[in-house]
Amino acid sequence: MKDKQLHIILKVWANACRFLLAAAFTFSGFVKAVDPLGSQYKIQDYLEAFGMLSWFPSFLPLLIAVALSTLEFSVGILLFFGIRKNTATTLALLLMAFMTPLTLYLALVNPVSDCGCFGDAWVLTNWQTFWKNILLLIAALSVLQWKQQLIRFISAKTEWLVSLYTVLFVLALSSYCLTHLPILDFRPYKIGQNILQGMTLPPGAQPSVYESVFILEKNGKPQEFTLENYPDSTWKFIDTRTVLKKKGYEPPIHDFSITEQKTGEDITEQVLTDMNYTFLLVAQRIEEADDSNIDLINEIYDYSVEHGYGFYCLTSSPAEQIALWRDKTGAEYPFGLMDEITLKTMLRSNPGLMLIKNGTILNKWSDADLPDEYALHDKLENIDLGKQKTESRLYIMGNVLLWFALPLLLVLGLDILVIKRRERIRAKKLMAEESLDRSSVE
Repeated sequence: MKDKQLHIILKVWANACRFLLAAAFTFSGFVKAVDPLGSQYKIQDYLEAFGMLSWFPSFLPLLIAVALSTLEFSVGILLFFGIRKNTATTLALLLMAFMTPLTLYLALVNPVSDCGCFGDAWVLTNWQTFWKNILLLIAALSVLQWKQQLIRFISAKTEWLVSLYTVLFVLALSSYCLTHLPILDFRPYKIGQNILQGMTLPPGAQPSVYESVFILEKNGKPQEFTLENYPDSTWKFIDTRTVLKKKGYEPPIHDFSITEQKTGEDITEQVLTDMNYTFLLVAQRIEEADDSNIDLINEIYDYSVEHGYGFYCLTSSPAEQIALWRDKTGAEYPFGLMDEITLKTMLRSNPGLMLIKNGTILNKWSDADLPDEYALHDKLENIDLGKQKTESRLYIMGNVLLWFALPLLLVLGLDILVIKRRERIRAKKLMAEESLDRSSVE
């Protein structure tokens, strides 16, 4: 009796751990696949923090990002269906065995602000990530130890279809979001967001308080000071850093500042309070921007001039690179200088196009989806392109779920109605034959 109860407890525990891991890996893999460039930027942050960015070719972070999203999503789905148990449980443990000590180091040293395990969909602090990984590591050890207790939802004969389709699906999703834009935007610059409001503190909210710490040296001994006890000129300045003294409200949008490249003037307020339409061509690094659609970009600029709309190309590149781009493309539009990280957050395309009006983001396009003369056939006030694009997250998630779940449901139906039915018939035949054999012996 005790053995039976222990067996039930182990079965319940192993499957609870299995579903916890399945949910974590599937969600993590999905949000990375939806925003592969965001994952690439985070991996670059890691490599830069460890001083390893120059060791590898530039394409490697993106390759790692796509491979990691595919691996995590696939492991999650395999665990959910209870198939390929040896592979899925081993990979889950290996991933957690690597991630857990890494996130402990991040929590202690803090070389990056957050691990990026769930992308921008759910931002955790480094310590929150570490404790989450401790929980998942325990779950991974449990499912590996008692993998035979995992309930299988698909027979061994059709599990290859689930495995193959899962890998192809997540690769196709990553490819689509790379070519176009992320189908789900979890960043503060999503369509419908008013940039000015996103930069503003709500009434009564207290901002975070920071303190500058100065590192100076005297007689070979470094020492830290603040503005209150800053020493005399006999000390040699070494470095400075900013320390968070009191955590307060952090606006979702910060560091949004546009400096006109030609005049050096700050035109942020002018752009964000313009009641007319404004096109923002976003090119984080103009020297790395795709120039295959330069004629179409120039046509959009001509269209904006014709109808009196604003148009700026926003970049973080130096003046000489902007001059080279002008010479190469014949660009006549004005340039605005911005922080590179802000530009990468605004739009996951280089270049990409954003349409705003009175500071509100109405639409965004990747380089592959720029509106042409057929879309811009009239003034923006008179066409759908000038209206805020509306697509609910629930509608998008429903479409994604349909594309992924429907083929798997067909496989599940095939498995239940055909393969398992054949196995039951075969088992009954074997039992009948064994019964006849025993009768003839008797």
